[in-house]
Amino acid sequence: MNRKLSLFALPYAVWLAALVVIPLVIMAVYAFTTSESAATLENFTDMGIYASVFVRSFRLAAIATLVCLLIGYPAAYFMAGEGPGFQRVALALIMLPMWMNFLLRTYSWMSILENNGLLNQFFQKIGLFSLLTSMTGQEIESFQMLRTPGAVTLGMVYNYLPFMILPIYSVILKLDRNLLEAARDLGANSAQVFVRVILPLSLPGVLSGVTMVFVPSVSTFAISRLLGGGTQMMLGDLIEQQFLGGAYNPHLGAAISMVMMVIVVLCMALMNHFGEGEEQAVML
Repeated sequence: MNRKLSLFALPYAVWLAALVVIPLVIMAVYAFTTSESAATLENFTDMGIYASVFVRSFRLAAIATLVCLLIGYPAAYFMAGEGPGFQRVALALIMLPMWMNFLLRTYSWMSILENNGLLNQFFQKIGLFSLLTSMTGQEIESFQMLRTPGAVTLGMVYNYLPFMILPIYSVILKLDRNLLEAARDLGANSAQVFVRVILPLSLPGVLSGVTMVFVPSVSTFAISRLLGGGTQMMLGDLIEQQFLGGAYNPHLGAAISMVMMVIVVLCMALMNHFGEGEEQAVML
């Protein structure tokens, strides 16, 4: 039986080696060598000049994750409390944008946020710019929304919000309703039931959602390039620049990739450890 299982696992092992292990080994070799194949640590020390890119990437990813959590948790909680028909419609509406191409969704926000885009045209139609011009004495024709940190954050929230809603919704939906009824029978009001029962039991979904939003946000490059207009460089843009751009330096790009991967793994391990502690506390 074990031999049969080993045979079934062989294709997975080959796939894992070809698409995960070998690329990681190649990345490590590039990170610790120079273009002359000499061993070095300069690739890691040279990353100091890009400290602002690291800070910006993790700051915007953290903000986007927090916004997704503030929007996603109430949405998931509300959905889980409604009937099956409403839940099916809500899930379809949440998943519908994901059926479209990622770049197409991001390009659509460019047409909305640009200086002559739909949003600025709407403000002009309702006379907002004329009102602000008369109040400030300075001519205002449009709001600069594109090529800003806010635009990049908005793009990440829009694209990754479903990854926050779905795991939280799945966990809340599976909660044992007898626990909620028992809490109410013991005198807990709605707020106490939420804080003492629902919130702790839904933390695994929250941590899953945080991980699923934070990891792609911190490594994104398409959103920051399109909505940031090249002025809001993030780690994904920096790595792509080292491999494909004019500043071709795959060794530095590999070092940046390795450091980013280690930081992300540490963040995930920390969140998983926190989640295990919360689950044990709830069980006690």
